[in-house]
Amino acid sequence: MNYKILVNKDNLYDKNNFSNIEFRKITNIIGEEYLLEKRTLKAFLSLKKDLEKDNIFIDIIGGYRTIKDQEMIINDYINKYGEDYTKKYVAPIKASEHHTGLCFDIGLIINNKLIYENDELFTNEEIYKIIISILPNYGLILRYPKGKEEITGYNYEPWHYRYVGKSTAKIIIDNNLTLEEYNELYNKSGVLLVKKPKGVTSRDVVNEIGRVFDTKKVGHNGTLDPMAEGLLVITINKATKINELLTCNDKEYIAEVKAGVETDTLDLEGEVVKTSKKRVSKDMLEALFNNFPREYLQEVPKYSAIKVDGKKLYEYARSNKDIELPKREVMIKELELLDYKEDSFKFRCVVSKGTYIRSLIKDMGDYLDIPCTMSSLLRTRQGKFKLSDAVNLDDVSIKSSLITISNALDIETKEIDDKDYKKVVNGAGINNNYNIKDKVLFIKDNKVIAIYQNIDDKLKCFKMLNETN
Repeated sequence: MNYKILVNKDNLYDKNNFSNIEFRKITNIIGEEYLLEKRTLKAFLSLKKDLEKDNIFIDIIGGYRTIKDQEMIINDYINKYGEDYTKKYVAPIKASEHHTGLCFDIGLIINNKLIYENDELFTNEEIYKIIISILPNYGLILRYPKGKEEITGYNYEPWHYRYVGKSTAKIIIDNNLTLEEYNELYNKSGVLLVKKPKGVTSRDVVNEIGRVFDTKKVGHNGTLDPMAEGLLVITINKATKINELLTCNDKEYIAEVKAGVETDTLDLEGEVVKTSKKRVSKDMLEALFNNFPREYLQEVPKYSAIKVDGKKLYEYARSNKDIELPKREVMIKELELLDYKEDSFKFRCVVSKGTYIRSLIKDMGDYLDIPCTMSSLLRTRQGKFKLSDAVNLDDVSIKSSLITISNALDIETKEIDDKDYKKVVNGAGINNNYNIKDKVLFIKDNKVIAIYQNIDDKLKCFKMLNETN
């Protein structure tokens, strides 16, 4: 369940976004029954229980509403107060937060009486201020805060709360945002180029980006070992679905090699398993770089995450269990010597997907008949993405520029017509009226909808991208 979905006059309720919602029933002290989404109800009950410790007593006076419920409320308000009042104070059909099940209204229990009329509730605004101050502790926000009426489109309602989760609630409160403002800042999808520093894992980078962008939908393209640095292609929200279309690209590295030493991890962080006093020379290196095979079967390092029989290779290695290491066909597309000394050298390479630079260096050592180990590694390019365009991890912020999905992909982009749009949003196949040879990214009103693929001259869904983040 996505607890950050925005519903308002410009973003109408879509039942498809709430198809997996789990409701729970609650009854207030005057016997009224309401439905709330399960975590929303849990948050309400926890808030209610903790407030009672301070002799503040609340109860629910508004929860989930169907479309029919909203119609009845609108008609009731029109009959009582007129159309102008209703338009100003009551959400139109499909624009109400109450359709989500993620919001509720609370009344105050004073002298064993449940107060729920607006005018009377406002006379107890000081109590609501106390409640509002602790809402983030429960993952709740005040949905229509004071001073933000032009942004939310509704008057201040100190009793109307919305569940968004604790991390999101903290961001909204700490930055004095409405859900509309939060959505504009944080509801982003795209590719972020990050320079990974030494000493952190690729997973550490993903976790930090997820924290900054307040999302769990973060992926990366091609792992870098902790000792390596350089370009990490990060995908955020909807862009995580295009990862496989980005990983097919070649990668460029600059590597430094320690000659005369080989370790079990094939880098300087491992245990030394082989040494030699032989030294490299210019002639040896020129022969190596001129004659090293450009295509060959490369053995995967035993300290890697590749799985064999459901178990990662490094798990076998740490258990001191010998296992036949798998081999992969790799391509060394470019190989250039940059610098050398008697006990080290530095080179640039462009390699195919799946190539391990640690293994490449070991294989170079085998060619030289000198044990070699990677001493440093810098990834400078992945496909069309360059390190020079990346941002340092410490400088990443919610304002960091993202590469759009359409710009990140090297496939054709087409505006989908109205007739096909109705089919595409449901993942249905369509006729190839767009003359697509392989894949196409369909967009509608500048929004990405889906990636379709030509199969037997019919366009079939490859990836849906139009889900709400």
